[in-house]
Amino acid sequence: MTSAHPTLKIVVACGTGIATSTHVAVKLRELLARRGKENLEIVQCRVPEITNYVHDADLVISTAQVPFDVPVPVFTNAIAFLTGIGIDELVEEINGTLDGILAENGGQQTNARR
Repeated sequence: MTSAHPTLKIVVACGTGIATSTHVAVKLRELLARRGKENLEIVQCRVPEITNYVHDADLVISTAQVPFDVPVPVFTNAIAFLTGIGIDELVEEINGTLDGILAENGGQQTNARR
């Protein structure tokens, strides 16, 4: 089933999968909504748990290095969501990546709903 606004699934990871990833997820949702990306599924987890969620995700955002390969784009500079330094550039890069994913799928549902 497709919709006019496809769901994009983003995995947000940090050391414990609680406080930091929550802050990043809330800020990410807010900043992407300003850019027209409102239909998001955001999953929070610890870095070692990424592999449990990435099979149907569109991208991964992490506050720490991801020490293994994943089949989707990975942003490991999410600390910008905490410091504010470089956040505009990071969100533009994430938004551009999501635009590319949507374009590849012809504006249809993405990995999150396949």
